[in-house]
Amino acid sequence: MNKQSTPRDMVRAASTVGIHEGYMPGFGNDFETEALPGALPEGMNSPQKCNYGLYGEQLSGTAFTAPSHQNERTWCYRIRPSVKHSHRYEKIDVPYWKSAPCVDPDVISLGQYRWDPVPMTDERLTWITGMRTMTTAGDVNTQVGMASHIYLVTESMVDEYFYSADSELLVVPQDGRLRFYTELGIIDLEPKEIAVIPRGLLYRVELVDGPARGFVCENYGQKFELPGRGPIGANCLANPRDFKTPVAAYEDREVDSTVTIKWCGQFHVTKIGHSPLDIVAWHGNYAPCKYDMRNYCPVGAILFDHPDPSIFTVLTAPSGVPGTANIDFVLFRERWLVAEDTFRPPWYHKNIMSELMGNIYGQYDAKPQGFVPGGLSLHNMMLPHGPDREAFEGASNANLGPEKLENTMSFMFETRFPQHLTPFAGNEAPLQDDYIDCWESLEKKFDGTPGKK
Repeated sequence: MNKQSTPRDMVRAASTVGIHEGYMPGFGNDFETEALPGALPEGMNSPQKCNYGLYGEQLSGTAFTAPSHQNERTWCYRIRPSVKHSHRYEKIDVPYWKSAPCVDPDVISLGQYRWDPVPMTDERLTWITGMRTMTTAGDVNTQVGMASHIYLVTESMVDEYFYSADSELLVVPQDGRLRFYTELGIIDLEPKEIAVIPRGLLYRVELVDGPARGFVCENYGQKFELPGRGPIGANCLANPRDFKTPVAAYEDREVDSTVTIKWCGQFHVTKIGHSPLDIVAWHGNYAPCKYDMRNYCPVGAILFDHPDPSIFTVLTAPSGVPGTANIDFVLFRERWLVAEDTFRPPWYHKNIMSELMGNIYGQYDAKPQGFVPGGLSLHNMMLPHGPDREAFEGASNANLGPEKLENTMSFMFETRFPQHLTPFAGNEAPLQDDYIDCWESLEKKFDGTPGKK
């Protein structure tokens, strides 16, 4: 195994536990992995001297005294302690990446909105400079709420690294593949997969095969976790075994580099003389992971009616109010519809939750026209929404035999907070000005004749 790596390549190594193509299975597991044999201390965290001249360091994702079932931390054994990856900071401007609160008095957030895909560009954009914030909610300084973004990436980060001290990032690719070189290992990510990057974890992002576009949910609050299944029981929805965490990999390179940090909504950069991706071994439960959404097993009604859309929750970030999430990540994928005497698309409703939807591919059943792959819609809290006329008429008059929804994958970032449009969302992103008109042609069908349907 070669200890020295090239600028575009990391040393990959076998884990001390079973691997699946460079990943370890399980959600929230306590993992251990080493890129050099014997780099991981046996039976202790902080030996007087670590093997290979490594430094021991703990990365904490929760307070030290958090309940044991919620406590998250990872012990890292690295070439340099992370204080060597930090120097004097210079504040920089990243104009399109916004944090809550971001309330522009000239932008109206009250309304039902839909956007076409933000077009790709010839402009040179990295993971940092290509982030385009669409909505913000809550307050990054008090660690509640979220922001939603579109990312456009046209070039890889070279000797440039980033981490967010503010937030956990849920990444949803829509077009193009990305490779995340993180302190704890490598994640390859493509459309139909998601990745979760913990707060405080340092990484760089490279393109795999050309420009990339997708969605990001920036979570300021409690970490994402698997939702409680309640009466569903132990199986279906997203199963823990399908989440994959990377094995240890590291760089040992002396090269001028920059580290950009997002802290309290501001961006700062520091210069160092080496790669900071130097963790040779680690163990713990605070780590990045990815999940293939084609493994998501939806459940639903098998006789009549259909359950609330919360039945499609993949991950949830809880709030202090039981059952009312800081964020729910909800997935609408291919599935069978079999309910009898039932209006099968989502019904008309108003909701205390704010719903931002994105289309990964295909056609969404409640909006057969206009909601295209790469597009977004926002139905803010307590604003009515539901199927357009075409969807209503089709579902009301359909032959209700078993029907499979094919070629469809959309998602929702749902939060208990109102989502405020950024100036980019209100003024620059390709807003569909006529979206509100999709309900204009709905007809009055009332007939007071007794027994009339």
